Amino acid sequence: MADDMNNSGPSMNEAAKEAKDVINQSGGVLGGLLDFSFSTFITLRVVKLLYILIIALLAIEWLVAVIAAFAAAGFGGGLGAMITMALAVVVQIIFARIGLELVVVMFRIGENTTRMAAK
Repeated sequence: MADDMNNSGPSMNEAAKEAKDVINQSGGVLGGLLDFSFSTFITLRVVKLLYILIIALLAIEWLVAVIAAFAAAGFGGGLGAMITMALAVVVQIIFARIGLELVVVMFRIGENTTRMAAK
């Protein structure tokens, strides 16, 4: 069973090497920021960081709301806020994910169109 897991795909070292090659070829995020011809896009590299940031901010929002509800309304209000805010945060994460996926799709369409036009 351990052999199945080890042979299921590329190793972490290979994946890290591929990621490093992509960053080196494109000049990284900083190189993309300084590309005044807009021939490379940094959006696809930044979108993962943005998604993590959104989730972290929503977790902080949930925590602050729950603490405030416990302080203002006692145990019952705090418990209600925990449930209500958890549902609200899940919905916000879903909408954030959909929005970011739409951005990524638009950029991938642009990249694929550029490749097709070059052929």
